[in-house]
Amino acid sequence: MTGEIFGNLNMIGLGLAAIGPGIAVGLIFAALVSGVARQPEAQGTLRQLAILGFVLAEQFFIIGLALAFVL
Repeated sequence: MTGEIFGNLNMIGLGLAAIGPGIAVGLIFAALVSGVARQPEAQGTLRQLAILGFVLAEQFFIIGLALAFVL
């Protein structure tokens, strides 16, 4: 055995692309916690915006996942 690698580079790209949404989700919820700590009365509005941001960030990963399997 000479140490052959099986597979393709799409999965490596997918792994690297997963870093972006992971960082984005962390920043979104860090901003949520900070905003609620500063203004507790705005919790409902901030939570809605955080969930919307979370969905949009994860959507990019799901699209990348689909493209990785298609290509």
